[in-house]
Parts: sequence; C-alpha cells; structure tokens
Amino acid sequence: MEKDENKNNIESGNKLVTVAIHSYEKAIILKTILEDEGIPAVIQGINLIHPSIPGNVRVRINESDLQNALAVIEQVDFTSQVEKLEDLDSKEKEEKKEILIPIDFSSYTFKTCEFGFNLARDTDSTVKLIHIFFTPFDYMAMPFGDSLSIQGGDKDIYQELRKKTEKDMADFVSQLKEKISRNEIPDVPFTYDLIEGLPEEEIIAYAKKVRPLAIVMGTRGSNAKSLDLIGSVTAEVIDGCRTPIFAIPEDSKYQDISQIEKIIFLTNFREREFKAFDKAVHFIKHTPVKVYLTHIGDKDDVWNKIKLTGVEKYLKEKYPNIEFRYKLLDKDESIESELDNLVKEKNIDLITMSSSRRGIFARIFNPGIARKMIFHSDIPMLVIKGL
Repeated sequence: MEKDENKNNIESGNKLVTVAIHSYEKAIILKTILEDEGIPAVIQGINLIHPSIPGNVRVRINESDLQNALAVIEQVDFTSQVEKLEDLDSKEKEEKKEILIPIDFSSYTFKTCEFGFNLARDTDSTVKLIHIFFTPFDYMAMPFGDSLSIQGGDKDIYQELRKKTEKDMADFVSQLKEKISRNEIPDVPFTYDLIEGLPEEEIIAYAKKVRPLAIVMGTRGSNAKSLDLIGSVTAEVIDGCRTPIFAIPEDSKYQDISQIEKIIFLTNFREREFKAFDKAVHFIKHTPVKVYLTHIGDKDDVWNKIKLTGVEKYLKEKYPNIEFRYKLLDKDESIESELDNLVKEKNIDLITMSSSRRGIFARIFNPGIARKMIFHSDIPMLVIKGL
C-alpha cells in the first residue's frame, strides 16, 4: 500500500532529484532495488538525440526519499547484479578473436595500439578501436539537483562535439595507417567506432556483448596523480570486466608480448587463480618465460612456504616448458615497494594477477593490488578476472 502511495506522489509531479546516471540495464536494476525498499523511482533518458544510448539514463526519486535512497545505493554492487542477468547468456557465447583497444587520442595512445596490434598478430586476431565520449548533457545532469534544462542550443553543441570527435578519430586512423605502412605497427585487420556514454560502462558493456580475447588499455603508471586513483577508467574496467586486460603504462619499454621473458604471478592459493593462469599462458605460450610465483603474507608462517612449494611443483608438471620460481613477500611491508623491489631485482617484464569483484566503496577506500599497481608501476600488467 505504501509503495503505491509513493508511486502516486512521483506521478503527481512532486519535486524529483537525480540519484544516479547509468546504462539502461543498471538503471533498471537500481530502480527495482529502490522500489523493493519502498522508495519509488523513475528512469529517464537524458540524451534527446539518442535517448537509448547506454550511459545516458538517469534514476530519479522524490527529494524526500533522498537520504534513504543513498543508504540503499551504498550497499548495491551494480557489477554483480548485471553479471547475474547476463551470466547465462555470456556462458553460451564463445570468445571472439578480437583485441579491443579503447583510445583517447592522448600522447601515448599509439604505444597502447602498438602493443595491442602486436598481440593481435601473435594471436591471429583482429583489432577493434573504440573511443567513448561524453555529451554536454552528462555534465549538466551529474549533480543531485532536479533541474535538467535542455536548451535549444544544446543540440548544436552536441553536433559540434560529435563533428570534432569524428575528425579526431579520422586523423588518428590516418596516422595509424601511416605507421602500419612504415612497418612500425603490424598490418592486422582493424575496425573503429565512436560510442557516446561513460567510458568505463561502455567498455565493460562491449566486452560482455562481444567477448573479445583481450582488452589493451593505457595507464599513467608511476606518473599518475593521486586523484587518478579513483578516476582511472582502466582501474574501473579491471574491477568490472571478466575479459583479460593488459594495462600498458605510458613509460613502458615493452611493445610486444614476445619481449616478455620474466613474469610475476601473484597468488593467494585459490583455485580461480590457476584458471586465470591458464588464460595467461594462452598469450605467452609461444615465448620462453620464467614465472615467479609470488604470495604476499606472513614470512614467519611456514605454511605459506609449503603452499608455494606445492604450487610450484604442480605448475611445473602442468607446464614443463615454463620455468617456475617462488617468492614470499612480507604482508607487513608496503605492497607497492615490495613488488617494486622484486621487479627491479629480477628484471620483471610483466605482472600478472587474478582479480576478484569489489564493491565501489571498498575499491575507493581500500584499493586492491591491481588498482594500486596500475598507478605505481611502469611495468605492464595482465589482470584476469577470477572464473
């Protein structure tokens, strides 16, 4: 009964506020969750030109329900909810032999492309380049305020932004083709597209729909500013995507998977990590490598050494062509410093790990190892979601 009354209040024109902007799927999920908690909600497309484009749907509620709604939203793991809806469908799909490379036209985008095109050549795959851009309407609607005023001139602003973005993409593709003609980048089939929306959501949505073999993304590495820890698109995609992700720092000296000879594989002795390692081997199987099995834990705990020894023996039997060593790092020390020292000591070329799903507030206030290393290391990373 209470739900019906609240719904009538929304429909009667009471003051509304926007509590979130998401893709259509996530907006529907949030609306359902809020209504289950007795908080009526409506969803609205905010892009008048393309109202159904993911990343441009807002969830609105009565202003009087704002405090209760925020408490509910804090507990919602959108990634988990979306994965539950798509899980059966994704399991039936086969991976497409495609390397996805999101680009932003920054100075080091060509370095990311060089690694991605080399990876496509080595895995007999095609390349898909995508650039995701915001419309002005996104910025107007981001606050919790209730006034979204679509002015007549906004359509012109949108068209100008779209035209400029198309020109930037055309210029980039032209330069890319020149590099291919000079054999600076492998000549593999590629396509490209412009997508409007939120970059992290669009990349994750594309990966779930198409299931590319891998995603190659650029990062700022050790040059990143502290605020980038929260805002990095690469970090958000790692948290929410099941596709293997290569994170290539702008100062990385590696442009080809064949250059990688020494790898750190972080393990916490979980079964999903070994399934992830199977995927990693798919990318490095043609390259003789040495793998350092690395666990971060109590150095005085004898069981950690025993388990590392057991893992080493198991993997040696399964992958006889790969040389394995193990290393125990002290959990009481800085993770970044410990890994950085190991990277320098062993001349590591790639850090590999399995990533588990984390809630948004846990990601911000207690970042996982993958997120920490993205902003600390100049060594490429391969992150594979636990299966």
